[in-house]
Formats: sequence, C-alpha cells, structure tokens
Amino acid sequence: MAPKYRLTYFNVRGFAEIIRLTFAAANVEFEDVRVTEEEWAKIKPTTPLGHIPMLEIDGKPLAQSNAIAHYVAREHGLAGESNMEQAQVDMFVDTWQDVAKPLIDIYYIKDEETKRELTKKYSEETVPTFMASLEKLLCSNNDGDGFLVGNKVTLADIAFINVMSWLDSLGPNVLEKFPKLAALRKRVEAIETIAEYIKQRPKTDH
Repeated sequence: MAPKYRLTYFNVRGFAEIIRLTFAAANVEFEDVRVTEEEWAKIKPTTPLGHIPMLEIDGKPLAQSNAIAHYVAREHGLAGESNMEQAQVDMFVDTWQDVAKPLIDIYYIKDEETKRELTKKYSEETVPTFMASLEKLLCSNNDGDGFLVGNKVTLADIAFINVMSWLDSLGPNVLEKFPKLAALRKRVEAIETIAEYIKQRPKTDH
C-alpha cells in the first residue's frame, strides 16, 4: 500500500516548492496543506523543529526542505542511479541553493537603494558566474542535450527549474547567454506531470 503524504507549508512557493515539484515529477499524490499565519501559530508546537515545511509520511513527521526533497526523490527514482550519480545530484542541489541564497537575503533588505545596488550586482556578476559553470557541467553530460545527471530527470533538474522561477524576478534574459540551460529548463518544465502542476498551482508572489 502506498504511503500517505501530507505536506504543510504556507501558501507560497518558498522552501516547499522543490518538494511539490518533486512529487509532480514522480507523479505521486500528496496532500498540499497551505496554512495561514494564524493556523501556523497553533500548529507550530506540534512540529519537529518549530518550522515548516513539514512532510508527514503515514503520520510520521519529517522536517527540513532539502531532507524532505531528497527523501521523496530517493523513494521515487529521482535521486540518481548510482552512488556517484546521487553525489552529483546532491552537488547540483547544493549549488542551486547557493545561487538562490543571495537573492533571498536581498529580498529581506529594507533600504530600497541598498536593495537595488545588491540586486544589480547579483544579476550582473553572481548569477552569470554560477550559470557559466553550470552550463559547462551540463555540457559534460550528453553534450548538454539531456539532463544534469544521468539519462533522466532527477532532483538536480527539479532544483534548477525551482530556482529559475525565483530568478525570473531579475528579468527575462537570465539564461540568454546559456542556451543549453535555457533548453534544459524548457525540457523539464514540459514533462507532462510537471507542466500540469505548474499550470494549476496557486499564483503567488514567491
């Protein structure tokens, strides 16, 4: 009997979206519980670490977004086919997190001038540097015409499209100089179950 999955987070993409996308890629049903701040205050004491996202597997709770995403990926064949592939997937997931972290930090800055300056530097320096390295790594696997790791979609690719949805706030040309990554994004987002999830998910700012 298949386990029952219940994912709890706020009604934003945020730190839960990589998990939702992984379920979509695996074509696995889950209960997508989106709580308000008031509801969160009530359930917070019942969570393992006092924060969300939280995934319950047949009632057993698991915290930390990356741990949850990796768990779901391993359970459903999206974590790599060998120990080496699994390590490569981990490498890419960690790297995409490194790409996104400065943008998250900038989001919470109050001073608008400082925010504009840091966003400009991030957009013109940080992101292109990361993308150049990642394009090169992609091209080292099947000439860049498949996926980041191995011969099928993995959590590495899912983390990529998730981070790209955040980087869209920088404008439409983030991947203009990185055609292989741009094509990969289209390939992954065109996977039927992922495309359907993206089409029907709630529209949120982040």
